[in-house]
Amino acid sequence: MLVEPRSGLLAAWGNALLAGLVSPDEAALAIVGEDAVHRVDGLPGEAGPVGLTLALGRLRGLGATGFRVALPVPGHPLGLSGPPDFNARALEAEEAVVAYGVPYGLVPEVTEAGPAGDLHVEVVWRVLPVREAPPADVPSLGEAERELAEALRDATAVLSRLNVAGSGPVAEAAMDAYRARAERGRDVLAPGYPPRAVRVLEMAQRVGLLVSVAYENGHGGAVSASEIAARGEALRPVERVARRAQVAAYNAYVEGGEVRR
Repeated sequence: MLVEPRSGLLAAWGNALLAGLVSPDEAALAIVGEDAVHRVDGLPGEAGPVGLTLALGRLRGLGATGFRVALPVPGHPLGLSGPPDFNARALEAEEAVVAYGVPYGLVPEVTEAGPAGDLHVEVVWRVLPVREAPPADVPSLGEAERELAEALRDATAVLSRLNVAGSGPVAEAAMDAYRARAERGRDVLAPGYPPRAVRVLEMAQRVGLLVSVAYENGHGGAVSASEIAARGEALRPVERVARRAQVAAYNAYVEGGEVRR
């Protein structure tokens, strides 16, 4: 959860493009990030895959007025609204983008090639029909912020008691990486998002870091089966809250029309 999901980047920068805050080329460059190339397949009127710049322009021309994010996992169809085929593909990818104004969604298919440390990553976004209906379980920014504060407090208490919350070289390295990322700039979201959305996303990433450290630190002090189970029980709802908050932050534009020109 430290790294923005590709669906978050596409939705956020796509919204900035629709708001007139960035150019198509700027949006495409930000969405691709460190990947080698992104293509979009299945656009109406196109016989095959096309580049992001053309695809974003085509979606805007078709009537897209915004993009929102879905981050589903088994048992939690967060941000999905159907139909079943789109939901199944989004669940397999654990992320998707849904357009407002046109009945289409995009699901990323990621291909990696090359040796460890020098991977060549290509992404194809599959365009599929979606149902125009309210997304599942997406909170408001205010709800997400309150949930995050409570989840962080409760999880920290439980994980500290189990001695897995933040000690050792793995935890220290993760914290250093987080601080370095935060210091590189405040571009947590694309231009135009309100400060509250940025704050919620930053807090969600911090909670995600806590969860990652807890998992990656092995069993820590949780030497009994009951203690390991207690840690799992503490982490599952925290992960859920953090994902809900991520979606709320990315969707601030389409849910509240808050991207500022």
